[in-house]
Amino acid sequence: MKRSQLLALVLCLGLCRIQACQDKAEAASVSKDWWETAQFYQIYPRSFMDSDGDGIGDLNGITSKLEYLKDIGVTAAWLSPIFTSPMADFGYDISDFFDIQPEYGTLDDFRALIKKANELDLKIILDFVPNHSSDENVWFQKSVKREKGYEDFYVWHDGKRNAETGEREPPSNWLQAFRGSAWEWNEERQQYYLHQFAVKQPDLNYRNPAVVEQMKRVLRYWLNEGVAGFRCDAVPVIFEIEPDENGQYLDEELSGLTDDKDNRNYLKSELIENRPENIEMVYQWRQVMDDYERIHGGYTRVLLIETYAPPDYTMQFYGNRTVKGAHLPFNFNLITELANNSVSASSIKTAVYNWLSNLPAGRTSNWVIGNHDQRRAASRYGVANTDAMNMLVMVLPGASVTYQGEELGMTDGVISWEDTVDPAACNSNKDIFEQFTRDPSRTPFQWTDGTNAGFSTGAKTWLPLADDYKTANVQTESSDSRSHLKVYKAMVALRKESKTLQYGSIKYAALSDDVFVVKRFLAGSPSIVYVGNIGSSTATVDLSTFDVSLPESLTLKVSNVASTKTENSNLKITGLSLAAGEALVLNTS
Repeated sequence: MKRSQLLALVLCLGLCRIQACQDKAEAASVSKDWWETAQFYQIYPRSFMDSDGDGIGDLNGITSKLEYLKDIGVTAAWLSPIFTSPMADFGYDISDFFDIQPEYGTLDDFRALIKKANELDLKIILDFVPNHSSDENVWFQKSVKREKGYEDFYVWHDGKRNAETGEREPPSNWLQAFRGSAWEWNEERQQYYLHQFAVKQPDLNYRNPAVVEQMKRVLRYWLNEGVAGFRCDAVPVIFEIEPDENGQYLDEELSGLTDDKDNRNYLKSELIENRPENIEMVYQWRQVMDDYERIHGGYTRVLLIETYAPPDYTMQFYGNRTVKGAHLPFNFNLITELANNSVSASSIKTAVYNWLSNLPAGRTSNWVIGNHDQRRAASRYGVANTDAMNMLVMVLPGASVTYQGEELGMTDGVISWEDTVDPAACNSNKDIFEQFTRDPSRTPFQWTDGTNAGFSTGAKTWLPLADDYKTANVQTESSDSRSHLKVYKAMVALRKESKTLQYGSIKYAALSDDVFVVKRFLAGSPSIVYVGNIGSSTATVDLSTFDVSLPESLTLKVSNVASTKTENSNLKITGLSLAAGEALVLNTS
């Protein structure tokens, strides 16, 4: 080989290596971790599947249905609390953070669930309840007795003396989430304790380093059991304002929102919510996650944070340039914005804008339309809009969260006062309980149209079934030629195969008060267009007014259950007619 040829070959190999490195760097720059495009699925264990006929869902029931989750494309299942509890708030009052509630099974049952999930390449996420424990927790019992190391494990106070009567009163006017004072007198200790939720849920004192370390121990314990991360409950209320120089707590100001003096909304709650210390605490939990991954290797363990808070506060949970925070602070904008302004394209636009415009650079979005604390999505948005909303959250960038039953279009159950068990409702009365109850969205999951909807073989279920179980169930919707479930599965499949939906940029608009449109686009890949009519009448749209770069026609990939349009057909973007509730996902290929 001549010297000139050799030099040319070396140069070529060098350039190829440089190009290969550039290609690898570019690929790395756009690659996403498993959670960034995940389909998270919330399971309310008490209502998912009962394996032993006692009318209450359990861990073995969940294990028996993991193949269903795999079939519908779930990436990770988040379980509402499964820990030992007297069930005053159905698991959110934990008496032992290191064991399983007997109604749900045993630690061995949990380990069997993890094993089966791993075999199916499904991840399991647990609910972490950091703000409070049960009053039956041994920590609280020791704190009541002022045992060494537990004296200040909870938030205690002597209270105040009424200047006129001389009687003892609570330390402040603070209200709990379930109506009434946030302070409860403990006769044995002769002090009040703080409870931002039920009386049987005393608040832990996070200004005590021993509490901080104990709760980190809880995280590490379950990480060692094989969980993929945690959904952290009620994070905005972990810290409250410190007492003043006289050891007294300030009163909250009136909100002006309601005249109901027992309703938490009667006060502003600025002293007991959204404190800056909460954000720093989440940063510490993220360090626990990262340390575990660094030591043990494997995939990323995630933190999902429950935050019903203003955007400027919520976004701080993501972290900053120097500190990592939560992987995903939950985005409830599609719940809160639409509740405040009814279901409209303009309110959807506001919800999307308020999240994306505040999202820190390099962070991942997420989209939520329901959970165990809200009325079911199909009941809030309207059954006709079930598919439109499910399709929307899978077209928007980032991760999406499905509450069990949303893929079926399950609606609220009708729960009488006599059958009501939710403490948020039970602390009211039979005339107003429906304003507060969360029971309607917690009715048993609907597997079949048979006895107890296939949820249980028992004589009675812990909550009555919803009325729609004969039609909105897995068995029926799996066999129907068109169903909410099949639309859901088609969207998940498209999301998994589409580079555009995984990595693409976004453009969106409200074409009218009824029609919302989204375009996702990525160089070298087909663009994806979502258009949904969430109004009550037919609408005709011209998508060229939204984006002049769109071709004259688009290919229909997925449509809602009631649509009469044929999938894989070409639809002109001008004069596109959409029936009420009709939603389409199209692409440019």
